[in-house]
Amino acid sequence: MRPWVRVVLVVIVIVAVVAAGLGAYCVHTLRRALPTLDGDLILPGLRQPVEIYRDGWGVPHIYASHADDLFMAQGYVHAQDRFYQMELARRIGQGRLAELFGEDLVDMDRFIRTVGWNRAAVRLAAELDPGAQLVLGAYAHGVNQYIAPRSAPELALEFALMELTGAPVAIEPWLPEHTMGWGVVLAFMLGGNMESERDRLERLEMLGAEMEADLAPPYPYDQSPTIVTERAAPPDDPLYANVGATFAGGVSPRDLGAAPGVGSNNWVVSGARTATGLPLLANDTHLPIQMPSIWYEVGLHCRPVSDACPYDVVGFSFPGTPGVIIGHNRHIAWGVTNLGPDTQDLYILETDPDHPNQYGYQDEWLDMDIVAETIRVNGGASVQLEVQMTHFGPVVTDAADIAAGRSPMALRWTTLEGGDLLRAILMLNRAANWADFRAALRYWTWPAQNFVYADVAGNIGYQTPGRIPIRAEGHDGLLPVPGNTTAYEWQGYIPFDELPSEFNPERGYIVTANNAVVGPEYAYTLTGAWSDYGYRAARITALLEATDAHTVATFVAIHGDNRVPLADELVAALAALDLADAALADAAAWLGGWDRQADMDSAHAALFMGFWAELVAAVYADELGAVPNGSSREVYSLSRLLDDPENAWWDDARTAEVETRDDIVRRAFAEGRRLVADRLGDNRDAWRWGALHTATFVNQGPGQSGVGLIAGIFNRGPVAVGGSASVVNATSWRASDPFAVYGLPSQRMIVDLSDFANSRSIHTTGQSGHPFSPHYSDMIDLWRAIAYHPMLFDEAGGADGCRVAPHADCARRAGWVNTQTGALTSERLRDSLWRRRQTMLRC
Repeated sequence: MRPWVRVVLVVIVIVAVVAAGLGAYCVHTLRRALPTLDGDLILPGLRQPVEIYRDGWGVPHIYASHADDLFMAQGYVHAQDRFYQMELARRIGQGRLAELFGEDLVDMDRFIRTVGWNRAAVRLAAELDPGAQLVLGAYAHGVNQYIAPRSAPELALEFALMELTGAPVAIEPWLPEHTMGWGVVLAFMLGGNMESERDRLERLEMLGAEMEADLAPPYPYDQSPTIVTERAAPPDDPLYANVGATFAGGVSPRDLGAAPGVGSNNWVVSGARTATGLPLLANDTHLPIQMPSIWYEVGLHCRPVSDACPYDVVGFSFPGTPGVIIGHNRHIAWGVTNLGPDTQDLYILETDPDHPNQYGYQDEWLDMDIVAETIRVNGGASVQLEVQMTHFGPVVTDAADIAAGRSPMALRWTTLEGGDLLRAILMLNRAANWADFRAALRYWTWPAQNFVYADVAGNIGYQTPGRIPIRAEGHDGLLPVPGNTTAYEWQGYIPFDELPSEFNPERGYIVTANNAVVGPEYAYTLTGAWSDYGYRAARITALLEATDAHTVATFVAIHGDNRVPLADELVAALAALDLADAALADAAAWLGGWDRQADMDSAHAALFMGFWAELVAAVYADELGAVPNGSSREVYSLSRLLDDPENAWWDDARTAEVETRDDIVRRAFAEGRRLVADRLGDNRDAWRWGALHTATFVNQGPGQSGVGLIAGIFNRGPVAVGGSASVVNATSWRASDPFAVYGLPSQRMIVDLSDFANSRSIHTTGQSGHPFSPHYSDMIDLWRAIAYHPMLFDEAGGADGCRVAPHADCARRAGWVNTQTGALTSERLRDSLWRRRQTMLRC
């Protein structure tokens, strides 16, 4: 062999070895965080062995004989599948994002520390009742048993990439206050009307009261439904005493307010309106799009159910939190939507420039307390922060307030004043009847939600829980108020027994969709501005009224309903308008043939949504300085403006002319048609709404890096979806950024109280937070097709009483089917069943 040949061969071998080694290293790096989900493992601290079965979708069902073991295992399982998400959540709750991501997030941390999410979490964990503290301790122990022996890169690929870029992450033990911190974050996101007060004040200063009233009109009680509409007498059974229907008396910091896209639907139907004679209950919670899903499905099963272990429950949990938030146990089912209560007020402070840490109150100068906070910054110097505290709460003046020359403002917020939320969750998980359910919700202090209820005895109900302030006369909570007087101090909280409630209403159903809970006759103020004007609630009500024989299939159809509000009015307005252009007139006539459904394959919906985006921009952007979202507020506002063609909102303030309704509608339709044609081409028959309206699930961290290769590992999509803002299938998008999804039904659930084996569930992405897991994104296609997986509950799989876990043959007799195709195939049956088994042993 010639020498040069030997050299070439040696080089080839070296390159091959290096490439193989590099490939092996890459595979190892990319996959080493994947947890082992089969076999036996030792978990110190267990009282008895625990078994965990995971079904074909990665949903774990945990079987234990003691509650401590059950929640310890839940903490371990959450950490196995979602620890990066948990780490991010606790850093949000603590205001420690800059430690990971650098100086760009210092302002976010400053806002969080100023409001005091971190301090509230510590207080809440310390004030929990002893039973809840034991559960939280067991849960934290389970998390720590998983994370303690592992390096950060062994816990999540995100940490491995941070380490490769020279920013290693130190993983700290999980503490009870880290769980409570996420509850505080959610309470702010679901009830953050502090920013609504600021925004309303800015608009009033800019627009005046008349234009503000046209933009954000009062709720139309005469046109739109309220949740509680009648009294309903409970049974005579002593269990139901005093629980009937009640009517008392009859990322900048501001982005952390009530999040756009936050809403939800739930409804429950009594047996009088179902084919089985027992209730059906449905829920879909609308939250901002993210990767992975905010939800994690889990089953918590005591075997046997006893005083030492009283849980047998399945449903949706939050990674980082013990228990089930939405779901059912053996006796009851429940679902939630956001009530949108007004639980925050801003108080304008009188201050003295010579004494900046004092404020005037009742003709006295009071000293503020000062809380020192240190914000550590990855790659930069630490930032020192002094938080000023008043008797209302923290001073939250921001840069926009200073620029506008406003006085400092202090925040009062119910969550900063304590609560026992975890106790409520645990009591709810083990509730056996309506009385137990309401007893649990007495402790649900925040965030206030609309709870619907059903039980196996055939009862249905509704309850508002929450700590909601009683305000002084003349204080509606809509604007900041003077803080130098007692005139605007809270007068306590609405008593639980006077909060809206309903039990077995005669109409046979209850619907909540962020619409008004009660009418203006209610003695207290839950909020001065409901978050939705009732479009979704009205549509769901109409669909429920359509039959008295509801089934799981009819509930699926409601979940997937895409009927667009205001479509009839706007299509009629176009038909009546002289468009002065033959092509536009033809397009308007073509649009008239639309069925008003925003289905993903609808060509007509694509044109309408282009028109809607341009109309919202044309009407509002000139006065507001930005394009609003085009959500329920703009839908109702425009429905009124259509009847007022000379209203000032129709005039484009940027032109010398005075435009009217017809001018703006004509212009918006022309520009909307052009917008869609530019994106999809001139052949309108080939247009598809889903080609414009897409969902991209973006990881919070590397998925936002801007590096295509890295983003491709962590992100999923874009995928076509149906729906839109203010429809039942609420896949929201911003008119300022058409047509990408930013808020969506983050989960869907249908519970059949006649047969839990007939229940269905889904969430947006998948159970795992690890990009190379088969369960990272395996739910996306089901979710967007309004399809589900079986919501497994019983070990016994049907009338024949066979044991589902772990035998696949049982499912065939139990009747599990592929909910996407309806086919009774053995492959899908196996995928729907128990595929992995893990046993936890004590030392």
